[in-house]
Amino acid sequence: MPYLLSSVVCSVLVSVLLKLMQRRGIDTAQGIAWNYLAASLLCFTLLDPPLSALAAAHAPWPALALLAVLLPGIFLALSASVKAAGIVRTDIAQRMSLVLSLLAAFLWFGEQANALRLAGLAVGLVAIVLLALRPRTASAGAEGGWTGWALPLVVLVGYASVDVLLKHIAAAGTPFAASLQVAFVAAFIVMLGVQGARRLRGGPALTLPALGTGLLLGALNFGNILFYVKAHRALPDHPAVVFSTMNIGVVVLGTLAGTWLFRERLSRTTLLAIPLAILAIAVIAAGL
Repeated sequence: MPYLLSSVVCSVLVSVLLKLMQRRGIDTAQGIAWNYLAASLLCFTLLDPPLSALAAAHAPWPALALLAVLLPGIFLALSASVKAAGIVRTDIAQRMSLVLSLLAAFLWFGEQANALRLAGLAVGLVAIVLLALRPRTASAGAEGGWTGWALPLVVLVGYASVDVLLKHIAAAGTPFAASLQVAFVAAFIVMLGVQGARRLRGGPALTLPALGTGLLLGALNFGNILFYVKAHRALPDHPAVVFSTMNIGVVVLGTLAGTWLFRERLSRTTLLAIPLAILAIAVIAAGL
């Protein structure tokens, strides 16, 4: 259980740190670049990835290359969503990506659908619709304009796409740690290229605050993954407990962080989406 709680806290703290960076005027794009440096170093040190597996003829390099581009793109979308829609809606969208991942598993990976999974899928789709509904009036600092509902959907689709890619890479026999190492290093290179292009166009120079917060962001990002993996290893016979506790914990803690720390206002549809998201996660977990 300590691993699970640590994973939940790390996940929510990523959104909290992004919000704090935005409030303090720290360039989040730079922070996201340094995040991948920290994550790649921690992955290499703590997971000891078997990189020799990538020399195999069946190594899924096209999927790994796509993942390297998708990861920083989704992180940038996550940052923009936290700013436009708030932590609560962004974290719900991130967790509800499991609904699209589950749908993809039924359609493309041959997983069997049972009554509980289908029921959880239906409830989750309703929660997503409620999350995407545009409020009639925009609240200050959140849900403002079209980005208030569009960006959480980008986050939702993006995280589901990452999950599908990881399943595809795993199906090809590539070890999880090795695929993570390659993705983190490649994402760091991509983001360095982005920063270089921004600088050439008159964008901000690299700063120490962005470096420091970015490295912390990477530690939290990797910690979320590491503790989740350790939780599964500590509870090998209870995958549903790990799955449900992780996802429900992020929704609940993210809601508390957004409303208590940053005074985010929630529309009626979002307030209804929160319990439906929790119910969907619980029902899907029961069907595992």
